[in-house]
Amino acid sequence: MPGGGVRLISGADEILTAEAVRAAVAELVGDAARADVLDEFSGDEYTLEDLVISASTPPMLATHRVVVARGLSRFGAGDLAALIAWLDDPCPTTDLVLEWDSGRVPRSLAEAVEATGGHRVASDVPGGARHRRAWLEERLAESPVQLDARARASIAEHLGSELSRLGAVLETLAAVFGEGARLDADDVLPYLGAEGDVPPWELTDAIDRGQVGATLAVLQRMWGAGRHPLAVTATVANHITRMARLDGADASNEKEAAEILGMRGSTFPARKALDACRRRGSDGIARAVELAAAADMDLRGRSGLDPRCVAEILCARLAAGSR
Repeated sequence: MPGGGVRLISGADEILTAEAVRAAVAELVGDAARADVLDEFSGDEYTLEDLVISASTPPMLATHRVVVARGLSRFGAGDLAALIAWLDDPCPTTDLVLEWDSGRVPRSLAEAVEATGGHRVASDVPGGARHRRAWLEERLAESPVQLDARARASIAEHLGSELSRLGAVLETLAAVFGEGARLDADDVLPYLGAEGDVPPWELTDAIDRGQVGATLAVLQRMWGAGRHPLAVTATVANHITRMARLDGADASNEKEAAEILGMRGSTFPARKALDACRRRGSDGIARAVELAAAADMDLRGRSGLDPRCVAEILCARLAAGSR
């Protein structure tokens, strides 16, 4: 592949960011010998001057060079002048891969990359259930093994919100069964590892559906992922507060509910709160507020119960009251 391209890869999840960098390097190196075309910078030792010198050096044994800068976010925005100057007049035989793995990308760097015709790649899993499902399906479709519907569903359910583990799972399956192997749920389950965490809305959704068993199952996954009971009860209390604010407010649709709740962006959470408000009614919401207040006192030591037990009792009672 000819040089002259710039890719700026950023994301908060270090696993996904590293995977995106590896994929970019593999694509850019192609069939060439890595030792002939690839120059990588990582750790705390290299300077931006080192990077610029490498990126400015013409290839010796190949048609292009691939230069990779990992952990670029350790440099402050004021330290990027040399790199930005290079981007203003890039070497036409160099493909440059920049990894920004923490915090927001400085505007000066982002604009310099865009001005040179480079590409920005966001490596994180997108927010929102629908976008996360689409992200997962896209990567499962690119899997080195062929997964049937039950296998895909098993992987999605098992990983929960920890989708950054997907790449490692698929690599393991390919190593065990061989690339192109056709696998079902029974084939993949032994290689999925511990169950992943789940997003908070799975708990409140189970509660609103009146599913006590499912509610407790979600809580067990949260405990396994290290969630603190105070964080869990805060999520539940926030959901109850939204219902209480909507009770009697005469919101007829999710847009009006979002305005009452002061939400910006997606109105989907407001619709959930409005549906839950209508399902419980004023008396049910008042009871939910009482239960949340009692649980808060118990978590502060009134009952002496284990905090997880307090949270489980609260969520089970709220789910039972939503039937």
